[in-house]
Amino acid sequence: MVHTEEIMLGTDHPGDIVDLTEELNRLIRQSGVTAGTVTVFCPGSTGVITTIEHEPGMLKDLPELLEKLIPSDRPYHHDDTWHDGNGFSHLRAALIGPDITVPIVAGQITLGTWQQVVFLECDNKPRQRRLVVQILGE
Repeated sequence: MVHTEEIMLGTDHPGDIVDLTEELNRLIRQSGVTAGTVTVFCPGSTGVITTIEHEPGMLKDLPELLEKLIPSDRPYHHDDTWHDGNGFSHLRAALIGPDITVPIVAGQITLGTWQQVVFLECDNKPRQRRLVVQILGE
């Protein structure tokens, strides 16, 4: 059985982190799948899906780490091409990736106690995002 759904969300700033876990569990329950996998994918090259502990410290730590690794205040060759100032956004998104696949067991997403699936905005402006959720199983 394959179910494909979408999650729509808006972001206001680079580094915005949105917890998707409860919405994913809702979509899994709605699908009726009790064993299988769920994949979440972000179409676009400046948004990412990953897991973190969704708590205030980590909501600051992850964007701060990305700023140290890939600074937003320096020029990138991408910016020479498109003049949109978001070369850093593309690099951050490439580092983490646009998707994640997680097992479904007993009708819910399988995560550790302190682990949530999140969307991280890497672009340099507010965005409206469409995330594709594909639930596979029985």
